[in-house]
Amino acid sequence: MNPNPRTNVLAVLNGQRLARPPRFGGLIAVTQPGLAQAGLTLSAVHSDPAQLAAAAASSYRLAGYGSAVVPCDLCVEAEALGAVLDYRADEPDPQFPRVLGTVAESAAGYAVPAGPPLTRRGRLPVVGAALAQLRAEVGGEIVVGAFVPGPFTLAMQLIDVGPLLMELAEHPARVADLLDRLTPVLIEVAQFYRASGADFLTVHEMGGSPAYLGPRPFEHLVLPRLQQLIAALPGPRVLSVCGRVARVLPLLAAAGADALNIDQTTDLAAARAALGPDARLFGNLDPVGVLADGDPAQVAAAVQAAIAAGAEAVWPGCDLYPLTPAANLQAFVNA
Repeated sequence: MNPNPRTNVLAVLNGQRLARPPRFGGLIAVTQPGLAQAGLTLSAVHSDPAQLAAAAASSYRLAGYGSAVVPCDLCVEAEALGAVLDYRADEPDPQFPRVLGTVAESAAGYAVPAGPPLTRRGRLPVVGAALAQLRAEVGGEIVVGAFVPGPFTLAMQLIDVGPLLMELAEHPARVADLLDRLTPVLIEVAQFYRASGADFLTVHEMGGSPAYLGPRPFEHLVLPRLQQLIAALPGPRVLSVCGRVARVLPLLAAAGADALNIDQTTDLAAARAALGPDARLFGNLDPVGVLADGDPAQVAAAVQAAIAAGAEAVWPGCDLYPLTPAANLQAFVNA
């Protein structure tokens, strides 16, 4: 196990290259074995600061994972903006919360609801308190992180994706206006997370990835708002995207993040060649096909392949799958 995960992770986040790249992540990293060891169930942790902090630290406690990240779901901001969630307490296996229905029928029809300051709405105070607790309990040993969705990903949680994509094609100015209203929300939330105790921030633009929207909509609608969001945040800042993005890596680099995390569908060596030696590139282990469904030897081989391909830090390509075996997570950390 890496004896100094916090020191090494902070070094990499701040631009250093280490002979042994750290193993950590900036997205959800909870597993059933870690939750069970901590006496937690995933559906119950989201609304209690102590349980949320314990869940976020569970992969470190279980396997030496180099970061503890909150929230443990992607829906906190959407809930604060009016979405109703299903916490999926009746599922037999641990599942992440999901949005029920939609808040508005179209981009043009959505308005950010009036009310108290955003950081006092919904579960945002819970996340802030969990960050403070994590900083106090494990912040001397590992890094504490927080993440927010990208502007388009947040829009997809408020408006049904079918009508939103149709509006994107037929009335892009309406979607642009919606993103302009959501971006300041994300800035406020991310700044709050940082002030509450996060060492670094990740912007997870999974739904607004150019792999899904296409390069032109990404460049003209999503990228300017990502640039605004990232520029307003203190570093270190990581941009995480999903899908095959090899052809649009310069656009992702233009977002201005300090590091880029890519998933397993983009060749990491090709990404390194495209971005050049100065870019900080994290990734890109398959969280399901390798980390969850592989065996420890396959996980260890994938870690070494990522390092050989040029990753400064080895990250899962996306959230950890909750049913990831403990032995595989330990192999991820120790390979």
